[in-house]
Amino acid sequence: MMQLIAPETTLETSRLLLEPLVASHAVHIYRELQDERLYQFIPQEPPISLQVLEARYRALSSRLSPGGQQAWLNWAVSLRAGTYIGTLEATVYPNRTAAIAYMIFPPFWRQGYAKEGCLQLLNHLFNDYQVNLVAAEIDTRNVASIELIKSLGFKHVSTKENADFFKGCVSHEYRYECMSSFTSLTHLPVG
Repeated sequence: MMQLIAPETTLETSRLLLEPLVASHAVHIYRELQDERLYQFIPQEPPISLQVLEARYRALSSRLSPGGQQAWLNWAVSLRAGTYIGTLEATVYPNRTAAIAYMIFPPFWRQGYAKEGCLQLLNHLFNDYQVNLVAAEIDTRNVASIELIKSLGFKHVSTKENADFFKGCVSHEYRYECMSSFTSLTHLPVG
């Protein structure tokens, strides 16, 4: 069974609160999740109803995979003033590796929020969960996400051709990895 570390603790940065995701977050972010721009490079669609989103968040709030072998960590990201601007997620595996994903709503793009939130997430994974490697898989067409992950110190390690097929197109994916020994994480401002 995976050991959860402070699963109900809100992570903080200078501008953001990363609140552990619960069903009640759905009402605050459902409308923003309807923006088609969020799904251009991922094989998902907007949630079909508020009730479906609430049920999904309720299931994720257990913070563990059904077998208990993985930590499923999900956060609703808000500005300190209270406006929700996106979500962050991490899956922690028993071998001390993790995978991350992020979604910042379009009105908040290109303002440094994704980097700030991801940096705090990486610090949490490396320092609290003691993971030694974090991975991110990104559609090769998603230039903004690739630039973000590179700015966090991730290195390109592989390319998967024909990784997926969605929205009428074949998708290729880059895999990026960041090792826990990456020291510049500690000198970026987090709060």
